[in-house]
Parts: sequence; C-alpha cells; structure tokens
Amino acid sequence: MKKIIKNVVVVLLILTLSASTAFLAYLHFFASEDEELSGEWIAELDMTEQAAVTALSWLQDIEAVSISLEDMEAYMQDLTIQMNLTLEQTAPSEGTFRCYVLPESYDACKQAAYEAFAEAFRALLTERLLMAGYTGSTDQETIEALVTETFGMSTVSYLMSCGPALLPSLEELQAQYDGSGVYEFAEGVLTRQFDGGGPAAIKVESYIRNDVSLILSEEDGSVSDGFFSDHSPVVYMLKQPQEQ
Repeated sequence: MKKIIKNVVVVLLILTLSASTAFLAYLHFFASEDEELSGEWIAELDMTEQAAVTALSWLQDIEAVSISLEDMEAYMQDLTIQMNLTLEQTAPSEGTFRCYVLPESYDACKQAAYEAFAEAFRALLTERLLMAGYTGSTDQETIEALVTETFGMSTVSYLMSCGPALLPSLEELQAQYDGSGVYEFAEGVLTRQFDGGGPAAIKVESYIRNDVSLILSEEDGSVSDGFFSDHSPVVYMLKQPQEQ
C-alpha cells in the first residue's frame, strides 16, 4: 500500500513540474520586460497535496476501512501558508531583500489541516463502528464524545499528538525560505546572498516578472549546505498600495 502511495506522489510531482515548466515557458515569451522588482511580494505555499497524501497513508492503516486520495483531497482543500518577500532596488540591477514565512499563517494552515484530518478520521471511525455492530448515534457530536472518552482529548488534539506531521515544521520552512541580504538580477537570473553566520548561502533563481506577478524558480545546484531543496516555481503577487 505504501508503495502505491509513493507511486501516486511521484506521478503527481511529475505532472506538477510539467505544468510548471509549460507555464514558465509561456511567460518567458509573453512577460513584461520591466525588470524593476522593488516592492512587497506575497506568495502562498500550497500544502494541500502534502497534507492529503500524509493523512491518507496514516488513515489507510486503520483496519477494515478504505479511503482514496480523491476522498482525502475532498477533506483537505486550500491549505496555504503565506510568505512575504520585500525587494528594494538600491542601484541598477541590485538591491536588498527580506523574506519570511508568516507564523500566524502557518498556525492557521496547520489548524485547518488537522481539523480536516479529524473530520476524515471521525468518518472512518463511524464506518468501522457500524461494521462492528454499533447501534448508537453516529452524529458528529456523539463520535467526538467517544473519541474524547477513549483518548482523553479531542480528535484534533489526538491527531496532533499521535498522528503524523501533516506539514513541515515552521522551523523547517523558515530554514528554507527566511532570510535577508543583497540581490543582483540580470537576464532573467536573480541571485540572492543571505546574511547570517557560517558560510554564505547563495540562492540562484530564474525569474519572470509579469505585471504584478513574480515567478521564481530555483536553479539546480545553486545553493550550498543543502538548503532550498524545493525546485518548484513560487509565484509571488505584488502587494497593492491599499493593502500596505
């Protein structure tokens, strides 16, 4: 079963990367030539697929019940974490930057993920109880009360404590995305050098500016010390003046 899930993840990843490549190729020919990047940009990291696949793998270990990836995705919807990137051009083709994952957005996404996970868990628990001959009420309040009585905590708290990690930790995301420093850009390549202790971390990205959109895709082999392993394009939207 875990091999099947792994194959599903690989196929989804290939399809995602193919779509991203086609999207970047399209924008390469139709994007604006304006290279002024100054401004506050906002991206939303989509955690939906990762949370759904992780929850599915754990729930499938519950004996005598079944759930598909499509079923799990119906519970896990629109799970995103906001990330802010501020670019300030200080000279032709260079400037400073600051990037960070919004902690409150991470907390909200994590809570939503586990609430969806709990809803799926209660549904499968109800199914299993009925198969075992349970004749009591199966409304959500009753099933939640049974979980609380059994585990001494709510379904959400139980899954957070004893279930799988649906999302990367905030610290992992901060290690991957947070930082500040200086940048240079030329001919569609954005090079960011991060401040901080230890060897300098340099992140080289291809970029496309299309009006209020900024698409960053990390170049392979561009970063030292194992940081920034996600090569999927990240789409930022320019924050409008009224949102400042």
